[in-house]
Amino acid sequence: MDTLIKAIVFLPLIGFLIAGLFGTAIGAKASEYVTTGFMMIVAVLSWIVFFHVALGETEMIRVNVLRWVQSGSFDAEWAFRVDTLTAVMFVVVNTVSCLVHLYSIGYMHHDAHRPRFFAYLSLFTFAMLMLITSDNLLQMFFGWEGVGLASYLLIGFWYKKPSATAAAMKAFIVNRVGDFGFVLGIFGVFVLFGSISFETIFAAASTYLPHEGAAEGGEAVLNFLGMQLDKGHAITAVCLLLFMGAMGKSAQFLLHTWLPDAMEGPTPVSALIHAATMVTAGVFLVARMSPLFELSHTALTVVTVVGAITAFFAATVGLVQNDIKRVIAYSTCSQLGYMFVALGCGAYGAAIFHLFTHAFFKALLFLCAGSVIHAVDGEQDMRYMGGLRSHIKWTYGMMMIGTFAITGVGIPFTSFGLAGFFSKDVIIESAYAAHSSVSGFAFALLVIAAMFTSFYSWRLIFMTFFGKPRASHEVMHHVHESPMVMLVPLFVLAVGAVFAGFLGEGHFFGEEYGEFWQGALFTSSENEILEHFHHVPAWVKLSPFIAMILGFVTAWYMYIRSPQTPKYLAEQHRGLYQFLLNKWYFDELYDFLFVRTAKRIGVFLWKEGDGRVIDGYGPNGIAARVMDVTDRVVRLQTGYLYHYAFVMLIGIAALITWMMLGSSF
Repeated sequence: MDTLIKAIVFLPLIGFLIAGLFGTAIGAKASEYVTTGFMMIVAVLSWIVFFHVALGETEMIRVNVLRWVQSGSFDAEWAFRVDTLTAVMFVVVNTVSCLVHLYSIGYMHHDAHRPRFFAYLSLFTFAMLMLITSDNLLQMFFGWEGVGLASYLLIGFWYKKPSATAAAMKAFIVNRVGDFGFVLGIFGVFVLFGSISFETIFAAASTYLPHEGAAEGGEAVLNFLGMQLDKGHAITAVCLLLFMGAMGKSAQFLLHTWLPDAMEGPTPVSALIHAATMVTAGVFLVARMSPLFELSHTALTVVTVVGAITAFFAATVGLVQNDIKRVIAYSTCSQLGYMFVALGCGAYGAAIFHLFTHAFFKALLFLCAGSVIHAVDGEQDMRYMGGLRSHIKWTYGMMMIGTFAITGVGIPFTSFGLAGFFSKDVIIESAYAAHSSVSGFAFALLVIAAMFTSFYSWRLIFMTFFGKPRASHEVMHHVHESPMVMLVPLFVLAVGAVFAGFLGEGHFFGEEYGEFWQGALFTSSENEILEHFHHVPAWVKLSPFIAMILGFVTAWYMYIRSPQTPKYLAEQHRGLYQFLLNKWYFDELYDFLFVRTAKRIGVFLWKEGDGRVIDGYGPNGIAARVMDVTDRVVRLQTGYLYHYAFVMLIGIAALITWMMLGSSF
């Protein structure tokens, strides 16, 4: 088993090195086949590990790789920690990455830089595997930053497009804001526990007080921003710093602005980033650190509030977007909000359950969107589509399955439904059952977000596949179905979108919860969400279904029954429409507060600080004074003999005077 785990982690790295270093020599086809072949092997091995660890009797496997960093009392080994949480992430990351590699063979067949593209995909996968197999926080941070680097390379893959390079820079910079908090959180953990190893941290966490309120007046253990924090408040501070890192990577409210712009990369990149890898890293971080978060009610409350606001905010923006990929991107942002609400409520299993199901239907939706874009010659604006369902029937069918899954189609009080019906409904019910100070707030926003999700998902279907064709005659004449190398990944993902929820419900957040997770997720004795979840009223269970129906009916009426209604509403409520279309003006706000302010400060320091002060009184000033002196001295070099004789006499007189005065002392 140790050899299998090492193969899972290192085969993508080998694929990256082969395609990256020798891609030009071996050719694009060989690069595609090598990297995709390795990922197929890795995907199969991941399922083997999943059945052995998550569904078997093995609780946890630890594979030592090498001695990594050792300095004084600080000792960080490079080891792979594989428990149920890691096994689930193995399946999600490697299955989706394998299918994206395969899909990209068809989607990128026209690109001249395919070896570089496939090398970046494999590097991305390796970095994510490093993150999810980490045995300590330093190793996790290595994978964390590796994912950030690879995403920067993939988003900006078409680097000759200014919009692509700007989007890559934006993603990189915004994530650095969150990563700053993550680094401080790691430092705080080391101060509190004297170690960054998960085993040591989790064992020591059990000795801490259950919440910060009980620790008031206790001995200070952490100095943060000039405040002396006792144990309880120190844990809260550390958890919030770690969550700040999760906010950046998982595009939560206020640090979300990079995610929609990441659509500038190729569509397979969008599927990889938004479905299974980068954006779920923050969810994985909070779930992995559940023993710490369980000690701070305040931190969990903040996670719940931020997640609920994100789910609602992103859903409202998705209502009016016209770019097919941006609609799905804001959907991702909203679904991540659901996952964080579950984490904040202590329903860690529900969060990972939605992460698991979301990977299948969101990757399916993105790859279907890529198939649509491929069919209509690169067009991404849904206003110039329409009437495509008879031309690309397979893509239409697969996208319908993805839409059924994300909107939560199913029959309440039964076990019949697609993936989202189980996992999303579990989170909504958990939010109601949490009985925390913000659970009602979170529950209300999640139900509203569910209705909006249904609306914009069906809006996408109706605008793209129904009605009269709005593309040019030339484009419609060339509309064609994608090749099988692109369709096969859709079929596989569709199977997951249909069955993942039904098959995983009992394990992730049901009767077999304890046997399945085997301690990989920690819940304290105060956390009774698993018990309360089973006693929510019937109307709570029905609320997501009713929200889904309302969203569908509204979208049908506005885009099938009365297509002129959306335009009329946009004109009647132009302020609200522009507010949503411009994403609540966050980009403009950040540009005003941070970008322009930074530019003004930079120009001031350049002109005044560097130019006038440093250069003026430093190198340039000294050089100017030297020039002034030399300009005066050089005037003595006249070339006339009597001038030199006069200077010599002055010198002799000065020397004699000095000797006379000096001898008098």
